[in-house]
Amino acid sequence: MTHEVRIGPVRVGGGAPLALIAGPCVIESEDLALSVAEHLARLAERLGLAVVFKSSYDKANRTSLESFRGPGLDEGLRILERVRAETGLPVLSDVHAPAEARAAGEVLDCLQIPAFLCRQTDLLVAAGATGRPVNIKKGQFLAPEDMAPAAEKALSAGAAGVLLTERGTSFGYRYLVVDFQGLGRMRAIGWPVVFDATHSVQQPGALGGCSGGDRAAVPALARAAAAVGVDALFLEVHPDPDHALCDGPNSVALADLEALMGTVLALDRVRRGGTP
Repeated sequence: MTHEVRIGPVRVGGGAPLALIAGPCVIESEDLALSVAEHLARLAERLGLAVVFKSSYDKANRTSLESFRGPGLDEGLRILERVRAETGLPVLSDVHAPAEARAAGEVLDCLQIPAFLCRQTDLLVAAGATGRPVNIKKGQFLAPEDMAPAAEKALSAGAAGVLLTERGTSFGYRYLVVDFQGLGRMRAIGWPVVFDATHSVQQPGALGGCSGGDRAAVPALARAAAAVGVDALFLEVHPDPDHALCDGPNSVALADLEALMGTVLALDRVRRGGTP
């Protein structure tokens, strides 16, 4: 069993029910962030599901210089603070530089380290020093066991626990695969493991100026992860993925989320020895 980590009121790991981390890839507007968060809050109530709202105030690792990055640190944090106040959902966002960590830690319930930055010592230490939990995405180039030192960097600085997120491993150009054996090996480190089903179907740079993806494969991967055993599921969701400003090809349509989560939760209950 993994350690329990608290993200606001949400329990992740330690035997807690499967949690969901979800939201649009990037904050496109205040209205969109609020409407998606309200949808997620209603879904959480219907399904008895613990939900953390995720949306990035800045996507610094976009394919093209012209790609939409979000409203930036100050405006993005203001919007996320309003999301939490109006919906009751805890909030999570990416942090790309050590200088952002202090301000982000004053608002966010959990700081997230992007996969490409998961070995950056100064960033991990700065995120941990906020005293918030830190969600570290496993780099597409790392073995599951390699996440233990990354976790220790954040914990040594004072993080209130860490989450380790699998988001696919590079397998040739523009293609990611998920090693489901690796989920158990990463859980053996002792911290909650999150499965990011949407970034696992991403195809970096496949559309020229932006990344492609295959959202049709998301449900199968999510079901498989629930059956193997994870502590939380990570999904990028959008009311109109085909017109999302970031990661649309691999995002789940908001209208499809309830059916998907119903199946995933049933599988998780069976895995834990219960009935669907």
